[in-house]
Order: sequence, then structure tokens, then C-alpha cells
Amino acid sequence: MSMKESGLDLKSAMQFSTILPVGSDNVFRPVGQVAMFPVVGLILGGILALTDALLSQLWPPMVVGILDTVLLMILTGGFHLDGLGDTADGLFSHRPKERALEIMKDSRSGAMGVLAMIAILSMKWAGLASMAEPGWSRALLLIAIPSLARGSQIIGIGLLPYARKEGTAHDLFGDVSLVKRLRFVILPVLLVLLTGGRGVMVLLVHALLTAVLLLWYRKKMGGITGDMLGAMTEITEGFLFVAAAAAL
Repeated sequence: MSMKESGLDLKSAMQFSTILPVGSDNVFRPVGQVAMFPVVGLILGGILALTDALLSQLWPPMVVGILDTVLLMILTGGFHLDGLGDTADGLFSHRPKERALEIMKDSRSGAMGVLAMIAILSMKWAGLASMAEPGWSRALLLIAIPSLARGSQIIGIGLLPYARKEGTAHDLFGDVSLVKRLRFVILPVLLVLLTGGRGVMVLLVHALLTAVLLLWYRKKMGGITGDMLGAMTEITEGFLFVAAAAAL
């Protein structure tokens, strides 16, 4: 793949899931952009780490934690958070698969969706506010965790079939090997390993959580949807920030 094609894939991925300005012309390369999800995460994480370092000079950890959480939500336009709410409404409705899919398509948020969003945002706030004092270890984790969370989406696309007959996220699935699509995930993995034992814990939580979510999705829906992919990102980010805050 040429550098130009890689650049277009990255631009497509950023336009798809962030509000960051990457040019006025729209590019949509659904199959190619999937591999770039972790790179998008690194860009978001870099912005988060830089902003966090500046905010930490002005406010205590509890305030910085909530501001960091709001920043991530703004940078993504609430894209994945909306998917989390829809997924919670559908999967916790205790309805048959087809009815659950219909509920997920409803733009209105139900009680379970609102509770799920509040819970994950609270986890992010708690994790970010409780992590170690500003320094290289914290910065590396802030950069890497959004990237790892988006790597979970690639695993979901690679291991589960699309649960709908048609839909926006259907275009993300293509005849591309999972290994090829995961090639950029090595970057956040290396970053978290540089933090030592805390990084190892983050990677273990990431692997376990991804496996549990995919098994649950397969059992409940027999596949995965765009909303469920977004939910994976939000849930994984929340749990990884909490894992990164664990005292070792």
C-alpha cells in the first residue's frame, strides 16, 4: 500500500469518527480505514495527554479528570458514546434479536442507555482523576489507551459477522485479514509496556475485556453492529483508565 493510500485511509478514519479538521473534501474508504482506527486513537490520545499536562498546572486531579473526559467526548462528537447508549438499550431490552436491532436504530435514548453512558463516563473520570501524578508514565498511558480501545473494534470486525442485513457499518467489513488490519496496534502496546507493571495490567484487562464483550455479543446477537463497535470503544476506554489508576 502506498503512502498516499495510507494517508487517505487515515483521513477517512478521522472524518468517520472524530470532529478533527482534516480537509474540506470528504473521503470514505470503509475497508481501508479500519486498520487506521488505532492511529486515530493515538492522535486523540496525544491531544488528551498534552491537554492533561496543561490542565494539571491549573487544577487538582478531580477537576482535570472531568475535563479530560469531556475533551474525549468532544473530540469524537459523542460518536461512540451514542453507540454505547443504543447498544445498552437494545441488548438489555430482553427482546429477540430482530427487535433488539430495531431498538438500537431508534435515535431516542432509553433508561438503560442513559445509565450505561453515565456509568462509563464516571469510570473514565474516576480513572483519569486517580492515575499517577503528571509524568511520562501518565502521558504514555493517556496516549495509548484510546488507541487500544479502537483496536478492540478491529478484533470485533475480524471475528464476528455483521448482525444486520444492511447498515452503515456493513461497509467496514471486507475480505481483509485480521492480522493485516491489526498492524498498527503494536504501537499502543509498546507505549503501555514502557510504563512497566501498570502497562502489563492494562494489556491484560484489554485482552480479557475484549474477549468477554465479543463472547457476550455472539451469544446475544450472533454478530456485531456499528453501535456495538462504538460501545466496545467506550467500555474498553473506561475500564482501561480505571486499570491504569490501580496502585501497583
